[in-house]
Amino acid sequence: MPKYKEPLFRPPAEADSMIFQVSHGCPHNTCCFCGMYKGIPHSIRSQEEVLAEFEEYAEIYPQTRRIFLADGDVMALPFETLRMYLDHLNTVFPFLARVNVYSNGSSILQKSASQLRELRKLKLTTLYMGLESGAQQLLDLVNKKENVRDMIKAVNLAQDEGFRCSVMILIGLGGRKFSSLHAVNTALALNAMQPRLLSALRFVEVPNTTMFDEYETLPEYDGVIELRRIISRLELNKTVFRANHTSNPVPLEGRFPHDKEKLISILTEQLESGQLDHKGPGITPLFL
Repeated sequence: MPKYKEPLFRPPAEADSMIFQVSHGCPHNTCCFCGMYKGIPHSIRSQEEVLAEFEEYAEIYPQTRRIFLADGDVMALPFETLRMYLDHLNTVFPFLARVNVYSNGSSILQKSASQLRELRKLKLTTLYMGLESGAQQLLDLVNKKENVRDMIKAVNLAQDEGFRCSVMILIGLGGRKFSSLHAVNTALALNAMQPRLLSALRFVEVPNTTMFDEYETLPEYDGVIELRRIISRLELNKTVFRANHTSNPVPLEGRFPHDKEKLISILTEQLESGQLDHKGPGITPLFL
């Protein structure tokens, strides 16, 4: 396999993709809830090394159709670098269908519409973006250096140019105190974005992270209430929704608007089942 520098992260949907690590760490790395790249300085691999790796593995796996470029926020790379990488991938992988990356909203907005259009023509397809919450107050508390309005603008711009934006939200990020604020504003932001793909994960505190002073873990039961509150407020026209990560107590999957009421019904049944923890986080996964 290509040369990797641990840790290496990818979205679950990229399990079958060829992964090339074109950078290490995250160029932002300020979010207090995220332990993915804590203690890892951000660095960009040399272009010569990356291009040579493309060529080496194109000879070994010429049938490759899906590629994921790691690490965090590869979209933050300069446009010229991204264009060069994509152009080279299209040249050496004759059956290439798509290339996907992690992206922040601010990184999308650093590119012009014409630049985004060019990247899309080179088969850059899905941009995985963490909204986390639509409540700006909460994003400020968790030290995520992104603006909700800008993230909405970024998703709209990218999808206008033909990208699929896969947006992630974190259930329980606001803890007990900010649950209602988080739910209401997250639904508002998502309605404005109209993402093609939406994932909901339950927030689980991980080592090497410290939440804001007022944070108190949202019990499992209340987390399901929070998710139901968000879904009940969603007015999405064409979105594939998933909440089937191991962190979620209730696995969900469906399409908006068709499956909205079914999703609400499943959550209501789970709330009435008596199986959810009312006082604590419930069973948390060993691996996130």
